[in-house]
Amino acid sequence: MRMAIAGGGLGGLTLARILRRHGVDAVVYEREASRSARSQGGMLDLHPESGQRALAEAGLTARFRSEARPEGEEHRILDPAGRTLVHHKPRPGSFAGRPEIDRRVLRDLLLDSLPGDTVAWQHRLVAATPRPGGGFRLTFDGGHHVDCDVLVGADGARSVVRPLLTDAKLSYVATLVQLRIDDVDRRHPALAELVGPGNLWCVGVDQVLAAQRLGDGSLQVGVSLRAEERDLDTLRSKGALLEMFEGWDPGLTALVEAGDGAPVPRRIEAMPRGTRWAHRPGITLLGDAAHLMPPVGEGANQAMLDAAELAAAIAADPADPDSAILAYEEAMFARIHPIAEMSARVQAMMLSPTAADDIVRFFTRRPTEPATAG
Repeated sequence: MRMAIAGGGLGGLTLARILRRHGVDAVVYEREASRSARSQGGMLDLHPESGQRALAEAGLTARFRSEARPEGEEHRILDPAGRTLVHHKPRPGSFAGRPEIDRRVLRDLLLDSLPGDTVAWQHRLVAATPRPGGGFRLTFDGGHHVDCDVLVGADGARSVVRPLLTDAKLSYVATLVQLRIDDVDRRHPALAELVGPGNLWCVGVDQVLAAQRLGDGSLQVGVSLRAEERDLDTLRSKGALLEMFEGWDPGLTALVEAGDGAPVPRRIEAMPRGTRWAHRPGITLLGDAAHLMPPVGEGANQAMLDAAELAAAIAADPADPDSAILAYEEAMFARIHPIAEMSARVQAMMLSPTAADDIVRFFTRRPTEPATAG
């Protein structure tokens, strides 16, 4: 069985690692030129029931704990005047909750666990075509192609594999503008103290100014805005961003002023909630390719859990991958639906006129109350 995994993100690499532990080989085709070709983004909080579970099945728990930052779970939520609404402090050194880890570090951890020839770098998939006798032909940028018997689309929001299974369209749910502040402890000690070791959210009306501490001592700053038709180029200047925060505490807007380089805006999109497809032999999707959701903490975790569950199903009977894929898909659809609903509610709650009050209620609910919003 020739198995191809399109996409070398966290989901695709987790799948390759767990399959290999069970004696099943797969090749990961990744468009980037190397593991260091671009920045991998900010921090992730790995959940015990999903991301951490997948790493356990990959045999990487010890390595994860050596690299993760439990203190990164600290979370402060402020109003535009700088008043603290919520302040969550984790138990020092505890991995019982959702410890943070740099996305780059986590990806390197997975890459280091695989033989060097598992990932075919600089293979940007441009087409996947069914073959008459079964399986698929993969065509890459430049015209090179390979054939496979089983294809897993782990190729993210703009998946090339997805259209073979569903015509679901992405919808625009928010605008995110990002900046980075390097060497923050030395250059901007007041901002380092403001953010602390974890995450900071400053919640206003229809907008959020957030920052998170990365393991390399930098801050990633993000401005979240409601989904409105706008020219993203107008958000590429700090001045334009600062105008949106007129009247906010200057100690908070200093996060924008201190950014190194110009702001980088992008649209945040999501797939329709409840998306599913009819089973097709030899092909499936995982992660953002299968169920792109607003970025409220579930995407990477669910992608890794998808990978763990698919790998377990295939490893149980490698001679019958179609039955494994069908079982995986049915379980994944059922698991993802409520998570996608919750993610959409949280996204809408954070960018609403009553966001501050709603978020305080969400984070201070009684332990017996369900972890849903809205």
